[in-house]
Amino acid sequence: MKPIWIVDDDQSIRFVLEKALLREHLPTRSFSNSRDVLAALNTATDEEGPQILVSDIRMPGPSGLDLLDKVKAKHPSLPVIIMTAYSDLDSAVSAFQGGAFEYLPKPFDLPKAVELIRRAVEESQREEISEERMAQSPEMLGQAPAMQDVFRAIGRLSQSNVTVMITGESGSGKELVARALHKHSPRANGPFVAINTAAIPKDLLESELFGHERGAFTGAQAMRRGRFEQADGGTLFLDEIGDMPFELQTRLLRVLSDGNFYRVGGHSAVKTNVRVIAATHQNLEQRVKDGIFREDLFHRLNVIRLRLPALRERKEDIATLTRHFLQHSAQQLGVEPKRISDAALSWLEAFGFPGNVRQLENICHWLTVMAPAQVIEPKDLPPEIGVTFSEQPHHSNLPSNPDAASHTPIPVADPSLTSNPGSPSADPSSSSSITLTAWEAALENEARTMLDAGQGDVWDTLTRRVESRLILAALANTKGRRIEAAHKLGIGRNTITRKIQELGLE
Repeated sequence: MKPIWIVDDDQSIRFVLEKALLREHLPTRSFSNSRDVLAALNTATDEEGPQILVSDIRMPGPSGLDLLDKVKAKHPSLPVIIMTAYSDLDSAVSAFQGGAFEYLPKPFDLPKAVELIRRAVEESQREEISEERMAQSPEMLGQAPAMQDVFRAIGRLSQSNVTVMITGESGSGKELVARALHKHSPRANGPFVAINTAAIPKDLLESELFGHERGAFTGAQAMRRGRFEQADGGTLFLDEIGDMPFELQTRLLRVLSDGNFYRVGGHSAVKTNVRVIAATHQNLEQRVKDGIFREDLFHRLNVIRLRLPALRERKEDIATLTRHFLQHSAQQLGVEPKRISDAALSWLEAFGFPGNVRQLENICHWLTVMAPAQVIEPKDLPPEIGVTFSEQPHHSNLPSNPDAASHTPIPVADPSLTSNPGSPSADPSSSSSITLTAWEAALENEARTMLDAGQGDVWDTLTRRVESRLILAALANTKGRRIEAAHKLGIGRNTITRKIQELGLE
């Protein structure tokens, strides 16, 4: 196993952590400052490099946050734990924004510190296994003629550094095409850096792209390299370029013209050598006509255009993609891969998939967690697919319009109608106007079964089961990253940690 690197100018901290980790059979290597760490990283082989990095924030020379920024630029998948005093909690927030795995408040409880480090080690090992599996699996799948055209275009561009514009609907896999173009280009050994220009607030996007100098604005405590610097010698993927603010388009055009730019608050030009691949779901020609997108930037980006088909245009690929995503989800969760019946596949192939391949992948994650049996049947598919059933599920015939069927209500008997069997209104054919999704109906049926059996802990039992499934689904979506999972669920970091322990999900 690779060592855990500890960075702290306090020798006692290094000593205590070294001894505690060695007792757990975890090898270590210690440093007193950030400069020595960066020098060691530059000369270390893959086997000699760190499994994880544990760093203090305040040290002579470059701070722990500076170190985090530089390490993440070259080793984005390396987990970094930041040690911080209580007065540094603002810095801890910056650490999370910079990609830290977790922060460790000082003074820390040694067993909890070791537990956190071991969790980071496990996460790192999972990521390594996932990367190995992804390297062994095909980067893109598709037998449909439209996808074969895309593959041929990637092949023709394999030895080129030309700028490429990828168009296609959201979720159709534009970033996968960009990664394939990078992987098969002369820049394959350089970094691939991606940024979604629509996902970053307008006032932060300039700093994200071009970086900033220390003190350039409130909160800029240290110099930060932007994405153009991080991608030097490699490829920069600008996703949703059509949503870039108009004033930033001028700066982007200048970089594409001569490769020079200024950091925010900077006075010295920075030179970069980057291949740009842009992507959009927008009609850029129309945006140019509307005055929203610069015409000269459009022509600079639109050298080679690749159109990626929507999933509904390549339905013959749905079965292959479904089985691939089910296999991949099972590997992430460490469970047996689920199989899908032909009947369930027929429903998927008839669905319109407005969210394209991304929606299909999310559905497969959902099925891996939520489907009760190893073979997925139509009744197990999520409500959005539109499989309809009443009291006895039936799925022998597909609806004529499956997309419309997703809005078909499931009639649920009103419990008030059965409270007085003698009442003339207690017509078994009657139903309330309540519309339930498939899983809500299944939950209600399970609750009634337990209540009819006289079980006394129905609330606790079902609540625990629902919470378990929500947490597992979020962890699958974030590849095990708890803090991100908590954020997506809308709960606190401490809450998800406590629930994982209470529910036995460790």
